[in-house]
Amino acid sequence: METLIDNWVLACYVDDVPENGGACVKLGDEQIAVFNFTRRGEWFATQNLCPHKQQMVLSRGMIGSTGENCEPKVACPFHKNTFSLLSGQCLTNEELSIKTYGIRVENGKVFISI
Repeated sequence: METLIDNWVLACYVDDVPENGGACVKLGDEQIAVFNFTRRGEWFATQNLCPHKQQMVLSRGMIGSTGENCEPKVACPFHKNTFSLLSGQCLTNEELSIKTYGIRVENGKVFISI
């Protein structure tokens, strides 16, 4: 499914990702979690690997918002560490962080910046 256009890769289609949830896509050797945050009207992409126990699970995590600025976050479904969907910084353990990716949606297609 990979189509490279100016450093953007076609990752999936809008219909592949549940509203207010996530899905995992594999691009090359990387698993990437794609989140359709419908309540906010925003999309996010991060690594799928939770750094705490090295499990490929973040796409199945619960998304929400935190703090005064309503920062978007995802919680690991197993150990509940939460990560900023903007910066990748762990909000519950300053020693952890995840990689984030640029994401855009056009004509029902989801592209990720590589």
